[in-house]
Amino acid sequence: MLMLSSIKINGLESGCITDHAPMISFALSSDRAGEKLHEAIIEVGDWRVTTSDQINNLYTGPLKPHTEYHVRIIATGTSGEQAEQFALFKTGRMGTKWSAQWITDMSYDFPKKVSPVPMTFRRNFELTRTVTRAWINVTALGVYELTLNGEKVGKDYFAPGFTSYDHQIQYQTYDVTHQLKSSNAVTAVVAGGWAVGSFNYVRKNKISADRQALLLELYIEYTDGTSDLIVTDPTWEVTLNGNYRMAEWYDGEHYDATIDLNHVHWKPVDVTHPRKNPELLAQYGLPVRVQEELKPISRSIAPSGEIIYDFGQNFAGVIQAKIVGNHNQKVVFRHAEVLVDQELFVKSLRTAKAAATYVCLEGEQTYSPRLTYMGFRYVGLTGIDPDQIELSAYVLHSDFKEIGHFSCSNPLLTQLQSNIRWGGRSNFVDIPTDCPQRDERQGWTGDIAVFASTACFNFDMSRFFDKWLMDMRAEQSKGGGFPMVIPRGGDHWPAMANSCWGDSSILVPWAEYLARGNKQVLEKQYVSMKKFLKAAKWWSSFLAVSPADRYVWRFPFHFGDWAAPEGDAKAWIKKGKWVGTAYFANSCGIMAKIASILGHTEDVSYYYDLRKKIITAYRNVFTDKQGNMKEEFQTAYVLPLHFGMTEGEETKQMVNNLTRLIHEAGNHLTTGFTGTPYLLFALSDNGQLDAAYELLLQEECPSWLYEVKAGGTTIWERWDALRPDGTVNIEELSGNKSAEESNGGMVSFNHYANGAVGDWLYKRLAGLESTSGGYQTFRVAPMIGGGITWAKASTITPYGLASVDWKRDEHQFHVEVTVPVSTTCSLHMPNGEIHILTSGQHSFRCSLNTNAPVKKSYKEQIVVH
Repeated sequence: MLMLSSIKINGLESGCITDHAPMISFALSSDRAGEKLHEAIIEVGDWRVTTSDQINNLYTGPLKPHTEYHVRIIATGTSGEQAEQFALFKTGRMGTKWSAQWITDMSYDFPKKVSPVPMTFRRNFELTRTVTRAWINVTALGVYELTLNGEKVGKDYFAPGFTSYDHQIQYQTYDVTHQLKSSNAVTAVVAGGWAVGSFNYVRKNKISADRQALLLELYIEYTDGTSDLIVTDPTWEVTLNGNYRMAEWYDGEHYDATIDLNHVHWKPVDVTHPRKNPELLAQYGLPVRVQEELKPISRSIAPSGEIIYDFGQNFAGVIQAKIVGNHNQKVVFRHAEVLVDQELFVKSLRTAKAAATYVCLEGEQTYSPRLTYMGFRYVGLTGIDPDQIELSAYVLHSDFKEIGHFSCSNPLLTQLQSNIRWGGRSNFVDIPTDCPQRDERQGWTGDIAVFASTACFNFDMSRFFDKWLMDMRAEQSKGGGFPMVIPRGGDHWPAMANSCWGDSSILVPWAEYLARGNKQVLEKQYVSMKKFLKAAKWWSSFLAVSPADRYVWRFPFHFGDWAAPEGDAKAWIKKGKWVGTAYFANSCGIMAKIASILGHTEDVSYYYDLRKKIITAYRNVFTDKQGNMKEEFQTAYVLPLHFGMTEGEETKQMVNNLTRLIHEAGNHLTTGFTGTPYLLFALSDNGQLDAAYELLLQEECPSWLYEVKAGGTTIWERWDALRPDGTVNIEELSGNKSAEESNGGMVSFNHYANGAVGDWLYKRLAGLESTSGGYQTFRVAPMIGGGITWAKASTITPYGLASVDWKRDEHQFHVEVTVPVSTTCSLHMPNGEIHILTSGQHSFRCSLNTNAPVKKSYKEQIVVH
């Protein structure tokens, strides 16, 4: 039976509110093998379209503000069976002028490098008629916490979210029909957040606004057909003496429950406006929300007397405390990722205090921070007897769905997948951060460039990336470069074209397209991509002294082999021209595929030709033209091998050299952020599968499994973040200061970049890989080795669940594959058989000939549709 299993509007199955024409997609399920969509009719009111595309259906009918639209889809399969399903979406303001005014306290100012005291706004009003519907549109400069009659409005944290505030700010819409009473009080607390508060490692504040501000409209409709509109204007009041005495990302939060808002000084608000003229848009990203509640696995007393709670997992979130307290009793919660000598180790947090302070009322009460979050596993408690408190923690991140799974017979690799998953969850708090704990938490572009594909397998990143890429386009410089962090965070980095970090403008949307099949993500980004590659080409020719040098990308700056286990920052950066040139070639190749998908035929040949010239330059400048690097390091071989820049005997020599370098390093990797994601691919796809497995299964530092065996529950920034002797690596990047002199160095225990190895686990070990947009075609081709006897992987594609489950013993291989409706899978068996599978459940067996060489190399170009 054919069924419409899912309808999504702009990536959401429910709750879509949009200011622009939405994209409609749908998934089918069927118990009939080989079923595919023949055609579907999509209706929205009088608008009607017939389509054979389940993903790229843009609504082109009329839209009016604040209106509900019902969607009807009738799908017909190739079998002739039909399915019908309904969905709905709502429009937001659609550019309607706000009646509300931005309000603030203009008399308030605060010094550099600190966050402002949270402002509390209020408005009281009476209702005498029966309400049929009521909703709020609200946004802020800062982050807000909104209550109506003492009850929180919505479930979101840190609204309106972090965007490029000079260009666009999200507003939220909340239904408050059932929260209204006859006498009402709206209260909003606005902290500095990203726009106003202290942010980044230099503690810059007032980045996007001089002080907090609030903008709100409350719409009320009555049963008699009349309506009211309550807006922020000079009738509102503001105080700086509210319960929230301090709130910011790094130092935490201070909440005084003894403060009675009815007995503090209030004053009339002032009217203000943003510095520039940002577009106010209905929320298009994902809100940050509570995802789960964790309980401590142990409680101990540190030598200092601090009570230590271990939650057993490093994560991003906040504590939740049920307290029996005394009036004016101060309870302090400190946070850390690791313990050293049974005490919280906080030096790696640098200037971040990462503490929450709560001043109690008398009796039973609950507390959980609302205007900050921490990255932690351990909580240190002082100020209360532990018997008078029940402590748990909320996991916070953007509200995406987890769609991927991987496990295998090696429990260390299964734990590695858990670490990868938690690393992603911890760093997808509204933007893709580098880390969730220290005085940084910025949207570093290089980290997500290499992790995007792994992220897209595990999570539905569509709306998350849509939001972030909009900021990337907004902040691109006229010359084509990008800030190193997006949105810009007030640090000293200028916008520039550089490799990997800048290549995120291509690698991120490409990963999202392969996972979700939405062409719109490529169309929106296309002009920006071209502009970036034009800048890369210009910088490659800058100061070139020979024809070959014109395609070697040296300037203006590259991070190079960043965070490699050998050398310091200066040594990593010195390798920038190898990394830059290889990434340039790779992005040109991807760009040619994107141009083909979008129908830009002239660009296809242009970017393929440019890629060939860059490859030739890499070969002529960096090698002896026979596969030997003039200056050898692992990443210099990894990148051309994985990016398809080699051919024939050159490939064999390069992979042999790479294998030799690994063996010379004691069977360890020495790659940095830019090479590590592709290291195992470079080996396995070029005849060195055994070497790939040996490296993957290495348990001594540096290695992925060293972190697992050391007790890590997330991915680390540096391979030796926790050394074998139990000390934390807090050395400064320059290498010129001792640990005692260090200010905390660069060490995070929750940094997802090296978790990009997940891509190899899914695509090679388990063997599941998309070969066209949204897995409309995909491949299952397990690469057997490493003593692995079974593996499972699955991901929910736009068409439905795609999965592989294989087992082996000494003589037999057995695999089960799930293929969604409307998709095709090519199954590659270890004995060389290839099966083309249509939708349904499939099971195959074959013999493993132990006398025959196991196939250790598999290469296939991604099919583009």
